[in-house]
Amino acid sequence: MTLSENKASLLGIGDNVVDFYKDRNEFFPGGNALNVAVLAKRFGLQKAGYIGLVGNDVEGEHVAKSLAAEDIWIERLRKACGENGKAVVHLDDKGDRVFLGSNKGGIQRRLALRMEEEDLAAVEEYGCVHTSVFSYLENELPKIRERANSVSFDFSSFLDIDYVKSVVPYITMAFFSGSELDDKGIDDLIDTVSGLGVSTVGVTRGSDGAFWSVDGKRYRQGIKPVEVTDTLGAGDSFIAAYISGILMRHSVEQSLDDAASFAADTCTRFGAFGYPYKVS
Repeated sequence: MTLSENKASLLGIGDNVVDFYKDRNEFFPGGNALNVAVLAKRFGLQKAGYIGLVGNDVEGEHVAKSLAAEDIWIERLRKACGENGKAVVHLDDKGDRVFLGSNKGGIQRRLALRMEEEDLAAVEEYGCVHTSVFSYLENELPKIRERANSVSFDFSSFLDIDYVKSVVPYITMAFFSGSELDDKGIDDLIDTVSGLGVSTVGVTRGSDGAFWSVDGKRYRQGIKPVEVTDTLGAGDSFIAAYISGILMRHSVEQSLDDAASFAADTCTRFGAFGYPYKVS
């Protein structure tokens, strides 16, 4: 098997949603796997692709159009009869998002992605894959890992150790949201996941920055001060920029610092990467 020699490319597989801002009466495309693909391309990767499932509603159409506008490869994007994933959010006075509810992934949860040979060929071509706990892709991970150079996985704040153990044999990078963890809790989490054989483990904790481990070496990265408009997508921006930096052979330190700057920039605008759709 010949894997792609182009390391500066990334394929997001899995979740997408629209984030509906109730107070603004508009929605933006989002979702972890989709965001990381788009934001990695914006950061500077040569190419990025996305494989996922959108609904046949106005939200799904807007997601697909936004990806096309960003020059993301979407030849394996599925469209199904049903509602696109949707989350309802509100911004507090500090620009922090407050989730008010969702449709639990919409049609993509009910159908779930199944990897076909064309999808796995894309995995092999792109080399680097990113997915998440919200992608319902656990059963497909062994096939993806067999064809990929690297697989990164965002667990968000889902810390169930049995679930983590079921996923880590098929990934090379693990990312977590540590908003509910103190320093010791983060250290213990990193120790546990590293001990399970994952070479890169990263935990972001909002304004406290990021806690990182690569091949057993620990790193801390602070935030870059900025006037915050909206924090939605900041964590995905950090992950996208970090992965991109590593793929472009930057040092861990530079990749983390650039990721902090990239995430800060995301906080200065609404939505993870723009494309508002006003609801009439």
